[in-house]
Amino acid sequence: MTPQELKVEILEKTKEYYKLVHEPAQHAKFEPSKSRINYAGRVFDEHEMINLVDSSLDFWLTYGTYSKKFEKEFAKMLGVRWAFLVNSGSSANLLAFFALTSPLLKERRIKRGDEVITVAAGFPTTVAPIVQYGAVPVFVDMELEYFNIDHTKLELALSPKTKAVMVAHTLGNPFNIKAVKEFCDKHDLWLIEDNCDALGSLYEGKPTGTWGDIGTSSFYPPHHMTMGEGGAVYTNNPKLHKIVRSFRDWGRDCVCPPGHDDFCGRRFEGRHGDLPYGYDHKYVYSHFGYNLQATDMQAAVGVAQLKKLPSFVARRRHNFARLRAALADLGDAFVLPGATAHADPSWFGFLLTCRDGVDRAKIVPYIEGRGIQTRMLFAGNLTKHPCFDAMRASGEGYRVAGTLASTDRIMNDTFWLGVYPGLTDAKIDYMAQVVRDAVHAVR
Repeated sequence: MTPQELKVEILEKTKEYYKLVHEPAQHAKFEPSKSRINYAGRVFDEHEMINLVDSSLDFWLTYGTYSKKFEKEFAKMLGVRWAFLVNSGSSANLLAFFALTSPLLKERRIKRGDEVITVAAGFPTTVAPIVQYGAVPVFVDMELEYFNIDHTKLELALSPKTKAVMVAHTLGNPFNIKAVKEFCDKHDLWLIEDNCDALGSLYEGKPTGTWGDIGTSSFYPPHHMTMGEGGAVYTNNPKLHKIVRSFRDWGRDCVCPPGHDDFCGRRFEGRHGDLPYGYDHKYVYSHFGYNLQATDMQAAVGVAQLKKLPSFVARRRHNFARLRAALADLGDAFVLPGATAHADPSWFGFLLTCRDGVDRAKIVPYIEGRGIQTRMLFAGNLTKHPCFDAMRASGEGYRVAGTLASTDRIMNDTFWLGVYPGLTDAKIDYMAQVVRDAVHAVR
């Protein structure tokens, strides 16, 4: 048997293994009140496993053929010039922010002490890079209709130190991109779209994540597609393309991909900094960077998942619409979610905010007790968390523009349910019935 014949046999056995082990689990019969309904999860078939095993047999391990293929196809899907695969969505946010600190951006670079407008009701890794670099997050309140940044408060947050806006599309529902982008353009500010919860969402027919200067995605299992761990940074800006690559790849000045030498044909030519003339360009560093690359095995899974993304997005929209219709008459109990104007969300979750007389502390345990996972809107109000203790005590390191009244309302009264593609109509209907029962039980 030749190596190629053996490989074909291994991949065929991988397919058989999927059908024997994983397929039955993914299609197990749903039993109301007995079966667990997760808020999110992996949806896959034999193609992801075949790609994964195929990559492992090549044993390249780091960035390679599948990584290049994924980046090319992902960028094409979004309609952007460049996409960079990284090891997580958190790393994507780190990379996107630190790219804007590059000296190559001259007067537009973000420096320590500069301010970045964001929100406190979100995931902490949207804010963490700002704090870790030594810039100042300026928190703007949320609006309670679409649960996104209140764009009417942006001017209030502006100061001579403002350099950027970095904000996420909440649970797949786009923020008012037109208003935020107009604000950024007016004041010559960078816009980073944290698109980790909104892959597949559209605003005025254009994908979210592609409106600003840089967009980010996460491929952690709960997200719109997965490769286990993984993320991406994407841009249309040639200078940012160069900077993002450098920061991702140890801060190198060289653009040679791993395993390749002298890509530019001038590896031992030129002078860089105070190094001797002709110093090996593969070891010249223009930034204090990181190694944020994903493995080729992760990318192999991502290539298969990317083909499923349109169907995933369609199912998320279907599940959201079915749950919204089933709970439409509970507007007196909850602020029910709806799409931002001009947007077609790829929903990450179904957000519910308790009205007066409905106690989240009673509603959530009732729902969880019947086998349905719930989640808070991430940090709720990040400034209330222990990681902000020292900054709260000193009164330094961050700023609040106005109040965070709506943010606190979200922290106290909001939770969400899943709408991921693994949920069947029967599960959605059961979730709706449990929510209805919960309202009657706690009132």
